Amino acid sequence: MGYLYVILSVFCPRVFMFFAWLMSDWFSRTFETRIWPFLGFLFMPFITLAYMATMLNNEGSVSGGWIVLLIVGVLFDLGGSSSVSASRNSKNS
Repeated sequence: MGYLYVILSVFCPRVFMFFAWLMSDWFSRTFETRIWPFLGFLFMPFITLAYMATMLNNEGSVSGGWIVLLIVGVLFDLGGSSSVSASRNSKNS
């Protein structure tokens, strides 16, 4: 079942975030306010999921191999936004 979570979060991060919010208490255990998960849902879903996984599985601290997961989340989010802007530039040319 854990593999299904990973596959769903990689291909459809916002769908996974919605169902995780709906069916679990992961967001309330990870974030103290509701604004950060909401902003993460809108702008950077991969880093939000990576941060949530890090905080839930590493006793509330960011260290060790979990830092790599956060960096991968940032790269996925930045890669998605740069590919969108590159496709817009190619259509305008």
